[in-house]
Amino acid sequence: MELAKTLIYWVSYAYYLYVFGYASLFKVFHKESMMKSMQSLGFNTTWTTLIGVGELIGVILIIIGLFKPSLRNLGILFLFPFAIGAFTTHMAHHEYSHFYNSLIMCILSVVLLWLDKNFKITI
Repeated sequence: MELAKTLIYWVSYAYYLYVFGYASLFKVFHKESMMKSMQSLGFNTTWTTLIGVGELIGVILIIIGLFKPSLRNLGILFLFPFAIGAFTTHMAHHEYSHFYNSLIMCILSVVLLWLDKNFKITI
């Protein structure tokens, strides 16, 4: 069972890093398709770039987190609002075919924090 949890954690971590990594770089480097998509959602170039920089900060934190686990959790907590924002934005604009990655990122944020041995929530 422990091996399964570890495998789920690291596969989820890799996918989380992949999705946020390419999304942030596409926004920061103004890839045409991303810029058109963000503009259709109501975000101008400045906001798209700022969102991309915010996501890139989170990605950098979770990469550094490979060596320092507390920063990995901080990066996930930092990116969680971006995942929620992406999900709600796609749903509000009736882009049902594009909301899957953002929904998966919302779920994986919780799964990654739940499976991490270095993260505890005390209520």
